[in-house]
This record gives sequence, C-alpha cells and structure tokens, in this order.
Amino acid sequence: MRKKKEEKDEILSVDDDKIEVVTVKKEGFNYPEMIVIMVIAILFGFFIGNVVSFTRKTLENNNVPKDLKELVATYNDIVDNYYEDVDKEKLVDAGIKGMVDYLDDPYASYYEGSASDTFNETLEGVYEGIGIEVKYENEKVVVNKVFDDTPSSKAGIKENDILLKVNGESTEGKTLTDVVQLIQTSKDKTIKLTLLRDEKELEVKVTREKIDTPLVTGKVYEENNKKVGYLKIDIFSANISKQFKKELTKLEKEKINSLIIDVRDNPGGYLGQVTDILSLFMTKKQVIYQLQTKGEKEKFYGTSKKATYQYPVVVLINNDSASASEILASSFKETYGADVVGEKSYGKGTVQKTGDLENGDTFKYTVQKWLTPKGHSIDKEGVEPTIEVKLELGENEALTEENDVQLKKAIEVASTK
Repeated sequence: MRKKKEEKDEILSVDDDKIEVVTVKKEGFNYPEMIVIMVIAILFGFFIGNVVSFTRKTLENNNVPKDLKELVATYNDIVDNYYEDVDKEKLVDAGIKGMVDYLDDPYASYYEGSASDTFNETLEGVYEGIGIEVKYENEKVVVNKVFDDTPSSKAGIKENDILLKVNGESTEGKTLTDVVQLIQTSKDKTIKLTLLRDEKELEVKVTREKIDTPLVTGKVYEENNKKVGYLKIDIFSANISKQFKKELTKLEKEKINSLIIDVRDNPGGYLGQVTDILSLFMTKKQVIYQLQTKGEKEKFYGTSKKATYQYPVVVLINNDSASASEILASSFKETYGADVVGEKSYGKGTVQKTGDLENGDTFKYTVQKWLTPKGHSIDKEGVEPTIEVKLELGENEALTEENDVQLKKAIEVASTK
C-alpha cells in the first residue's frame, strides 16, 4: 500500500470502500415496491422459536403481481397484528438489507441515512463545504490548499494560514477530523474563522455552499527536451470528465508532447465518465470496452467522429486501481496501444446499478460484467502493466516525487515517445 505524503483532511467526506462502476444513478421506487422488498427478510426469521398466531389478511390491491401478493399480505399481518408497535420504516430498511444479503453479491450494498449521503456525495463529486484542505504541521492546523472559485478563495484565505478558531472555538488539541466537523456541522452556514498569518491574527467569514470536489490535478514535467503532461484522477465521479478536460486544456497551453494519466488508488466510479474521457482519444470506429449481460456480449465504441487528442499516453496503475480505472487502463492498452506502468490492478470486472429510495437511502447491486476491448475478463485477475514497476517504501517513509519510482518510469517512457 502507498503511504500518504502527510496526514490531511479535505473539507468533505469520502467513503474509503471500493466505489464500483455504476451505470444508472438515482432510480426511485414507489411505496408498494418498498413493501415487497421489505417482506422477504422478515419471512426468514418470523417463525423461529415462537408460538405463532397467524391470521392472513385478504389482499385487495389487484395492482400487485400475483406472485407477490403473499409477501404483501404477510407485511400487512405483521404491521396489524404484531404484539408491539412496528416501525414501518425500520421494517423496510431491514427488508432491503435482506434482499441485498440474499443476492450473495460482494458488491451489493445498502446505505442508510448519512451513509447514503456520503456515498452519493462521493460519486456525484459535490459536497457542501468552504473549499479548503487542512493538514497538521508543528502541532498546528494549517491550510494546505485553497481550491479555486470557492468561498475560501473568495474570502482571501491563503495556503499556510494557521487555523486557530472556528466560530470562536479553539482548534488546539483537536484532530483534523474534529476541525472539519466543526465547519461541516455548524448550525449557521456562515462560519467565522480565526487565522494566523505572518504572526498577525485575522478573522474571515465564509459561507458553506455546494462545491465540486477537486478530483483531477495536473502538472508538467520536462524530460529529454520533451514536455510531459501529468493528470491524476482520484475517482470517476459524475463531474470528472469536465474536470479532466479543464485540466488537460491547461496542459495543452504549455505545449505538452505526451500525457501520463495516473489512476493509482482510484477505486472507480461512473462508466459514462470513463467513456467520455476515452472518447477524447478514441473514435466511433474503436472499441473501448465490452459489456456482458446474462451471457450476451456487446461492444462499446468511442463517441467522437475524430479524436480530440492523438499524442502518446502512458497510464499509471497499482493494486488499488479498480473498476472504472481498469476500464480506462485496459482500453488505452489494447485499443490505443499505450504503455501501462506500475503494478497489476485490483481486478474488479463487474458493473453495478444504483437506486435511491423515497426515504433517501441508496442501494446497489451487480447487473453486468465488463470486458476489455478484446473481450478479456479481468475480474479477480486485474490488468497487467506493460512495464511492471513495484513501489516499495520503508515503514515510516512518505511517498514523494523523489522516491516515486513508478512516476519516474512513466515520465521516462512518455518522454521517449
């Protein structure tokens, strides 16, 4: 596993689990469907170890499919006749969990309440915050980064400002997570921050608002008299192709000769976003991946008549590059002829579908397998790099540009194209 450069917290919440490729987002379910989902889990444990008096209630709703009427009738009996009050919402939650567990799908999940919010915020790439990243430095909470066009940048907050207080409450002795929570959970959206800059205290007011999570970072390296562009993608959120194009446009202005796309530690995201990025380099005549649904295979092609960019590309992967990251890597490898540098990827070759319930909860389950452009499955196998480079750090050694041998190799390869 790669070690982080420093302990840092961004003013947003991120789910650390693998984010699977999803194709459909925010599908709603009506109340009868919620009932049907709920009942299955209840039935498994209802009769065990109890004396039961069961009176079946006649179901009059003719809109319910015949094979589901027994389930809905059972739900009605439980709600009407259970000897204590029944929380219908919790019964529904338990039922959905039972459905998900029944699938025996390692990537099926059910997210309730705040967990659902976090999952959706992560995938949507939008969060409510003020637009700064903080870190610990010399036992102080320090502003590590101020993101463009956010409340913090507009308020004049600068990198290396020391954050002393949030709404008058001292940050001394608090963890980074504690400080982030003070900002995120403040009752008032307008927050007063006390900062220390050049030995002088100053106060600024910032207002939380919806912000695009910055998930693509760019840089230019010079090697062998060539300019090598570098883009790091953290996750394939719903707005990532827009961020990718924006950062790549900046690199283009610097006249880059080749490009490195770094998807190390990227857990995946939306399939459509990968398609949009691949379609900048590949055309309608080129296969970028395949999908297999219940045995039927379908090829998917780029969406553009002519590729926007045609220069050499090198993709960086590691053991934690999963799902959408593997689609990107395998497509560049097999269709574009790009080198893939690093270590074999995670090996997640399935596609998930997500759905939102009326109560705000979210669930997802597997609907397809995805295959490489040439039809290979990487599930539990991973994408093999064309140039293997292992990254081995000492126990207390932080990753830097100086010791990042994978990045160095990628720059070397890209500069010789």
